[in-house]
Amino acid sequence: MVTEADIEGLAGVGPATADKLTDAGYDSYNGLAVASPRELANATDVGQGTAGDIIAAAREAADVGGFESGSAILDHRNEIGKLSTGVPAVDDMLGGGIETQSMTEIYGGFGVGKSQFSHQLAVLVQLEQKHGGLAGRAVLVDTEDAFRPERIDDMVRGLDREIIAAELDRRGIDGSPDDAAAMDALVADFLQYIHVARAFNSDHQMLLAQTAADLATEYADDDRPVRLVIYDSLTAHFRAEYVGRGELAPRQQKLNRHIHDLLRLGSLHNAAILVMNQVQSNPDSYFGDPTKPVGGNILGHASTVRIYLKNSKGTKRVVRLVDAPNLADGEAVLRVEGGGLKPE
Repeated sequence: MVTEADIEGLAGVGPATADKLTDAGYDSYNGLAVASPRELANATDVGQGTAGDIIAAAREAADVGGFESGSAILDHRNEIGKLSTGVPAVDDMLGGGIETQSMTEIYGGFGVGKSQFSHQLAVLVQLEQKHGGLAGRAVLVDTEDAFRPERIDDMVRGLDREIIAAELDRRGIDGSPDDAAAMDALVADFLQYIHVARAFNSDHQMLLAQTAADLATEYADDDRPVRLVIYDSLTAHFRAEYVGRGELAPRQQKLNRHIHDLLRLGSLHNAAILVMNQVQSNPDSYFGDPTKPVGGNILGHASTVRIYLKNSKGTKRVVRLVDAPNLADGEAVLRVEGGGLKPE
């Protein structure tokens, strides 16, 4: 992170403008470099010409915006983390798990288990890398009042005994997996590293993306940085507030801006962006599954990985990989049980 004094060294930035930039959350060269002039002008109340000069100076200072060789891109991709889902078949289908620096979308019908994924990954992201985690913390924006601490309790207790023992030791908690007091303390510690906010409308939801970015900046140098940002769900408020074809264009423009804020957050902080999405029925479909995700092409193009979650018999769920740039389509099966997501 750069200091306010450093920001004042950029072209067109004086003390007053530096204050506006930091107040708006632009506290790094990288954050400024990937902003657009209109976005920066609206956020800081400076002219678009001045905003363009600031962005150009930040890009030069941060050395971004130019071309890179394929080998440099490969080196960059080696920095990407993989977050396990806890189900080997699903991890194999996803090439190792949920990627950081990208957006993964999970869509499916009501009650299919999307929020179960949210809770499970908020737990697993805290584990060490050798156990499939990213040794980080999670930020969860709840738009449907679906987060339940009791479910986190179930899932922590549902971890393998070896992992529980390792986490007790790593977190400095005396006791064993059979010790009730130690397990209560472990659950409380897991909950401490899940930051939850309830979004009450689409504007509030978008504001929370900036708050999440502020949290990621605050903990960037912490031993538990933000490594997972969850929106459960991404489209619920947009769908409720913008009704009818006449509202489709403004809804999509607003959703597009929101998605790009999240993508920038993931890229700048090496975090995985996980969004849950609702579905609708496609009346034009005469053959096959008529279910399609809400959000249209804007969300479809922005999502690096798209996963379709379907109900099956009993506790079984079918996880279908619909789209990914470097993976073949596929299917895997898991179970949603009391202790969390489990292999078939």
